[in-house]
Amino acid sequence: MTESASTGAETANRESNPLREEGVGVIRLSVVICCYTQRRRPQLDAAIVATIAQLGADDELIIVVDHNPELFDDLTAGAPELTVVANAGARGLSEARNTGTVAASGDVVVFLDDDACPTPGALDAVRTRMRDTGVVAVGGAVEAMWETVAPRWFPDEFGWVVGCDYRGLPDHGAAIRNPIGAAMAVRRDALLGIGGFSPALGRRGTLPAGCEETLMGIALRDRDPDAGIVRDTTFRVTHFVPDDRGTFGYFTSRCYHEGRSKAVLTSLTGADTALASERRYTTRVLPTGVWRHRHTPARVAALVAGFVCTCTGYARGLLERRLRG
Repeated sequence: MTESASTGAETANRESNPLREEGVGVIRLSVVICCYTQRRRPQLDAAIVATIAQLGADDELIIVVDHNPELFDDLTAGAPELTVVANAGARGLSEARNTGTVAASGDVVVFLDDDACPTPGALDAVRTRMRDTGVVAVGGAVEAMWETVAPRWFPDEFGWVVGCDYRGLPDHGAAIRNPIGAAMAVRRDALLGIGGFSPALGRRGTLPAGCEETLMGIALRDRDPDAGIVRDTTFRVTHFVPDDRGTFGYFTSRCYHEGRSKAVLTSLTGADTALASERRYTTRVLPTGVWRHRHTPARVAALVAGFVCTCTGYARGLLERRLRG
C-alpha cells in the first residue's frame, strides 16, 4: 500500500498537551498545491477557492507548476494575486513539493493535491494540532469523491490506490508512520532538516509511483525519535477520483508500481523499516477483507489481484536494483 499510515503498535492518542503549548504564538501556514496538467484545472480552481477562504492573515498559498509552461502562464495571467512558482528541480511531485517548501515562509507547510479540496475547518484543525510542539507532522482524512460512482468490484481496503483513505487506517488522534499525500502538514524546519522529499520516489506525471511520504515519515523519526506524526480526521479533504482511475487496468498498474516504489524504499531504509506497516496490512487487513467481501466475488478477486500485483512489482524492483549492482 502506498500512503500507508498505521504503525500497528502505536495507537495511543496524542491529543494536544497544554504543557507543550507554552510560548506557542501564531502558527503561520504555507499551503502548497502542486499541479502539472490542465486536465485538473476545475479541481485546482476549487481547491484554491476553498483554501483561500481558510487562510489566516499570516498564512500564504503557493501553487507549484511541475514543468508545464502553458499551465504556469495561464495561472499567473488569470490570477495575478496568486503566488505561482515553477518546479525548480526534476520533473515529479517530490521536487515540486521541495520547490514549494523552499518558497514557503510559514512555520508549517500544508500539502494538498491539486484535485483535493479542503473541507471547512481543515486548516484550523492543522493549527490546533500543531500547537502541540511535540507534533512534527499531521495526516488528514482523504474522502474519495468519485466522478460518477466507485466500481462495485473496488474494495475499500485499496482506497490508497486512488490516493484516499482505506480500511485499516488508525483512528483520529493516533500515531501514524506517515500521512497520505493529498492532505498532510509538516513543520518546515523539520522537513528541510531531512532534505525534503526524495526525487528517487514519487509520482512523475501520470506514472503511478509513490512512497515519498513514507520515506519522509521514516526520516522525520530518524531525525528525532520523539517526533509525533499524528492522524487528524478533522483535517479533511475531498479527493476527486476520475472514472479512468476506476478501471481494473489502472488498479493493477497502480499496485504494481507501488510494489516497485517499495523496493526502492527498501533499498534506502531496509526492509524492516520500509515494510513495518505493510506487514500488518497484509496479515490482518487483507485477510479480514476477504471475509468481509465473501459475498462479492469480484471484490475478493480484486483483493487477491492487488496483492499479487504489488508483490510482483516489489520483486521486480528488487531484481532490477540488484542487477544494477
